[in-house]
Amino acid sequence: MLALRGRRQIGKSRLVEEFIHRSGACAIFYTASRQSATEELRNFTEQLAESATDAASVAAAGPLGSWEAALTIAAGGASPAQPLVLVIDELPSLIESEPAIEAILQKQWDRSLEARPILLLLIGSDVSMMSALGEYGRPLYGRLTEMTIGPLSPAAIGEMLELSATAALDAYLAIGGFPRLAEIWQRGEDLWKFLRRELQNPESPLIVLGERSLAAEFPAELRARDALEAIGTGERTFTAIMQRAQMSNKTLETALATLIAKRVIGKTLPYSAQPRPKLSRYHVSDPYLRFWLRFIRASIPAIERGRGDLVHRQIRESWPSFAGHAIEPLIRDAIQRLLPDPRFGEAEFVGSFWNRENSVEVDLVGGRGQTGSEQIDFVGSIKWRERHKLDRHDLSQLIRHRALIPGASDDTLLVGVSRSGFAVDGLDLCLTPEDILAA
Repeated sequence: MLALRGRRQIGKSRLVEEFIHRSGACAIFYTASRQSATEELRNFTEQLAESATDAASVAAAGPLGSWEAALTIAAGGASPAQPLVLVIDELPSLIESEPAIEAILQKQWDRSLEARPILLLLIGSDVSMMSALGEYGRPLYGRLTEMTIGPLSPAAIGEMLELSATAALDAYLAIGGFPRLAEIWQRGEDLWKFLRRELQNPESPLIVLGERSLAAEFPAELRARDALEAIGTGERTFTAIMQRAQMSNKTLETALATLIAKRVIGKTLPYSAQPRPKLSRYHVSDPYLRFWLRFIRASIPAIERGRGDLVHRQIRESWPSFAGHAIEPLIRDAIQRLLPDPRFGEAEFVGSFWNRENSVEVDLVGGRGQTGSEQIDFVGSIKWRERHKLDRHDLSQLIRHRALIPGASDDTLLVGVSRSGFAVDGLDLCLTPEDILAA
């Protein structure tokens, strides 16, 4: 029994379909759809009746009265000569309609399914709910193998689209790791040609995927969407989000907790030797959703009236500022994958640092604890400028700010990451787009 979780449209169901096709195994593929419990059972029975298993004729003979009966019959269609892949897609939707389904699956697994040649796949897009399935006290505790299906990596996107390292990272800031968006990108074209074409089509997945994902993820949680949209416009602090979203302190706390549980946003604190819990910042976790909220959501009316050219111009004008901030979490994730690495001293984790007044902001701070470190091993600056290299001024600022980070010293390593190269000596480590893509 394998539980597959991952964000909507990330390719979970397609991956399973491809696995079934390549394996040649018999399969029953059922997708829940937030209907009544009776309708969900009827739909499952129909999929069972239409399958190529030995149990199909039994299911086709008449309606089944319970999930226990349906799963027992499905198990009867598996044999050593004919293993069965049994898929329940969008399990969280089925749980909404039939809250007892977890206990039913547990009982049927223990009684019959586990002993037969069956691969039971439970798929869900509600990441928090799927993560909780195997927790202690839940019916399926101790029975599940769990797997997270993440987005494609920037390197995979670059390989698929035949792009240079810099162009691949630019593409990732717009489409993230969504296979569906990569499929509409013509091989070798740059970001601006891709956007020029797709912004002329109101039905392009680039335009509609964001709204459809949010509508499915937050069907009744409108305040969570309000908070998310405030973060998507660039607000990062609790107070600024509250003012932009126009909601009370308590309502925003609930909304942010929902967004964090669903892993739609992340919450970060300054990384140093001194904890600063009151300086929290929030950011949209997914690059595509961050891009969509910043540029597409409010521009849909213009796109629908055929003025994608105006949206294209707005994105182009705002891109340097947007990309400069949006690339930072990608680079931190890449460096985190490299750690530990002697080039970064003894650091095992990487974060960033800022003070209350935001007069000091350091893009990269590395140490030995997950949330902070008594000794800071490295500090770094990210410069994602198209035409200007990381220069002497950037290095001087990094050295000045290093002295203001608790736990840093003159021995703390200096790291630079630059899109366009380096025009200064004195850094202990220089990272290029190629280094980030290869991490």
